[in-house]
Amino acid sequence: MDTIFGKIIKREIPADIVYEDSDVLAFRDIDPKAPIHILIIPKKPIPTINDIEIEDAELIGKIVIAAKKIAKEMGIDQSGYRLVMNCNKDAGQTVFHLHCHLLGGRQLLWPPG
Repeated sequence: MDTIFGKIIKREIPADIVYEDSDVLAFRDIDPKAPIHILIIPKKPIPTINDIEIEDAELIGKIVIAAKKIAKEMGIDQSGYRLVMNCNKDAGQTVFHLHCHLLGGRQLLWPPG
């Protein structure tokens, strides 16, 4: 399954990349919901949270570690940030390549949505 995120990974579509390692890519969301809104994706195509397998556990952990690094680099690690992963349409997932939203730079209210 080739999604817009797969095309970003292959550099077929430009993105404002803020972090990359061998397993994870992170870039600015083109429709930000907060002053800082970064999408963090695994380079391995996993459509939804429901498709994560036990062998993906380390990869999922790397997404969270990348979020921590990015938050620190962007200066929101102390003020606070939110990580969000949506699963399927009712939760708001529009791109079926697993991704984590890192949101920050303002006070985030609860409950969301």
